[in-house]
Amino acid sequence: MPKYVIEREIPGAGNMTPQELQAVSQKSCSVLNSMGPRIQWLQSFVTGDKIYCVYIAPDKQAVREHAESGGFPANRISEVKTIIDPTTAE
Repeated sequence: MPKYVIEREIPGAGNMTPQELQAVSQKSCSVLNSMGPRIQWLQSFVTGDKIYCVYIAPDKQAVREHAESGGFPANRISEVKTIIDPTTAE
């Protein structure tokens, strides 16, 4: 199944409290549970004004549906074509 990186523009994301991050995570998980196993959230990276999320989903539409149902922005959805890391250089 394809993997996607979702860029979410959220001003002040890096200043969110642990409680705020927990609430956002709980909302995301609740929406995911209602959508069934066809979409999975792997992890997210919180920066100053953005959150970058990594999902496994059948298509971009499933990612959009999750964002709309949860009330989250999904400013850019990019399909991961391949993954490289330091071992790629070997």
